[in-house]
Amino acid sequence: MQQEPLYLQWKKWDCQSDCRYYCMLDREKERESHNLGPVKYHGKWPFRRIYGMQEPASVAFSALNLAMHFHGWVSFFILIYYKLPLKDGKKAYYEYAGLWHMYGLLSLNSWFWSAVFHSRDVDITEKLDYSSAVVLLGYSLILAILRTFSIRDEATRVMVAAPLIAFVTTHVMYINFYLLDYGWNMIVCVVMAMAQLSMWAVWAGVSNHPSRWKLWLVVISGGLAMLLEIYDFPPYEELFDAHALWHVTTIPLTYIWWSFIRDDAEFRTSNLLKKAK
Repeated sequence: MQQEPLYLQWKKWDCQSDCRYYCMLDREKERESHNLGPVKYHGKWPFRRIYGMQEPASVAFSALNLAMHFHGWVSFFILIYYKLPLKDGKKAYYEYAGLWHMYGLLSLNSWFWSAVFHSRDVDITEKLDYSSAVVLLGYSLILAILRTFSIRDEATRVMVAAPLIAFVTTHVMYINFYLLDYGWNMIVCVVMAMAQLSMWAVWAGVSNHPSRWKLWLVVISGGLAMLLEIYDFPPYEELFDAHALWHVTTIPLTYIWWSFIRDDAEFRTSNLLKKAK
């Protein structure tokens, strides 16, 4: 018996999976010959594999998002600890530095599993991708509340974060161990995303932050980009569907977002140093 290539073994493309894939392609060719559009199979659009990757465009764009977050997080780290002054030579003046570091790590984790999931959709990669995204959105919502309401007291931060952490934890356990309800999960994600976008938008409007235009750009563009998650359409050239295009839009927005975070760190540090004099 001939051994399968390593990249196929790693992705667990077994005989049954391959049979489904090639039957799907044959079925789509037949539909195309009758001038019929593509349909979903097992809830998924028909994509063309490249090097064993199930959704190659989404994999590539997820990897680019991962790279952008890594660049943003590292540049933020360098700014905080090597360019801005530190308290007693070791602690950042910026009160939200630790929170943004955690955000960076959760973002890297989320986009990593996004790339893995789009590379090969199996039960474990799907749950890791969905769970990571929910955790990131939940944490981002907490961070939005803490920053826009200027909550700096640790006890108050815990009181604000605790209910949201409990909700996100319950939801993650629900989709992992009880039922992965795609519709309900989408509602949870959209509500958390819209809530934090709304908070940032209002805060940008009422604050005198010098980089509020970056916030406006991210909020408006991010809100429009979310329509791609809601409005689904078949993949163009069997590669680019609405979800893949959403991944494209988040690449430049990630760069602008981390630019705002760095600006915020400089702005707050400058204000605190002025007050200390």
